[in-house]
Amino acid sequence: MPDREEAGGRPAAILIAGPTASGKSALAARLAERQGGVVINTDSMQVYADLRCLTARPDPDEEARVPHRLYGHVDGAVNYSVGHFARDAAALLQSLDGRLPVFVGGTGLYFRALEQGFSELPPVPEAVRTQVRDAAEGRPTEALHADLARHDPEGAARLRPSDRMRVMRALEIFFATGRPIASFYGDPVPGPLAGRPLQKIFLAPDREQLRARIDARFRTMIAEGALDEVGRLWARKLDPMLPVMRAHGVPGLIAHLDGVMSLEDAITRGQADTRAYAKRQFTWFRHQMGDSWRWMDPEAAGAEL
Repeated sequence: MPDREEAGGRPAAILIAGPTASGKSALAARLAERQGGVVINTDSMQVYADLRCLTARPDPDEEARVPHRLYGHVDGAVNYSVGHFARDAAALLQSLDGRLPVFVGGTGLYFRALEQGFSELPPVPEAVRTQVRDAAEGRPTEALHADLARHDPEGAARLRPSDRMRVMRALEIFFATGRPIASFYGDPVPGPLAGRPLQKIFLAPDREQLRARIDARFRTMIAEGALDEVGRLWARKLDPMLPVMRAHGVPGLIAHLDGVMSLEDAITRGQADTRAYAKRQFTWFRHQMGDSWRWMDPEAAGAEL
C-alpha cells in the first residue's frame, strides 16, 4: 500500500504521525522489528533526555528490541529547533546501510521539514534575547502578540495569540534583525526526504477514547515518577521559555513544586493541556499536510500494515 515505491518494492521511509497517546510508537516498533528497520523519533519533546516518563518515550526494553534513534539525545538547556532535527535526521539517514527508516511522532513541523525542508532563521544575540524577555516578564501573551502585530503583522497572523514561545521568537528575530520573521522563509533548505517515495500514515483514533486514554496515561506517568523527573528539571532553574520547560504537564507540576497548586490540580491541568494539544494535532495535519497522508484507525492500521 505504499504511495510510491523504490526499486525493490518498498518506500524510502515510513512516516507515522498522529495525536498523542494514539499508539504510534508501538506500531512503529512492530513495523521496524518486522522489516529490519529503525524507529526514528519525530516528536519535539521526546528528543530531550530530561523527560523520558512525562513525554512517554519508549522504555529501555522497547529500545532494546529494535533500534531507536533521536530519542533523549538533547539536554533540556538546549533550544532544539526544526532545523536541528532536519539536520540530525539527514545525517542519520546517511548511516542506515539500507535499513528501513520508520519516522514516528506528533510534531507536524518535523514531518514537514523532512519533505519540504526548513528555513534557516538568523541567530539572536543573547543581549537581544535577554532584553526582549525582560520586557515580556509578567505581561500576558496576548499583549505580546499585539506588540508583534505592530512590528510584524504577517508574523503575528501566523501565530496563535496564546503561543508564547513562538510569539517571543518572532519578537526576538524582529529586534535582532529589524526584519519580519516571514522574510527568512523564502528559500528553505531542502528536506532529507524531498522527492522520495514515502508511505505516510496518520493515526486517527476515536476522539472520546483518545481523551480517556490521555487522562489515564497522565495519571500513570505520575505514578511512574513524572513528578520526580520534573523536580530534577525544576532544580536546574532553566529558562522557563525553553521548550522542555513548556512540555505538557511541566508547568502545572512546577507550580505544585512551588507550593502554589495542589498535585490534583496539576494533574488536571496537565490532562487538559494534553487533550487540547491532541485536538490541535488533528487540526494541523488536516489543514497543513494535504491529502498525501492516509488517515487510519489505529487498530486497522496495525492489522493492515
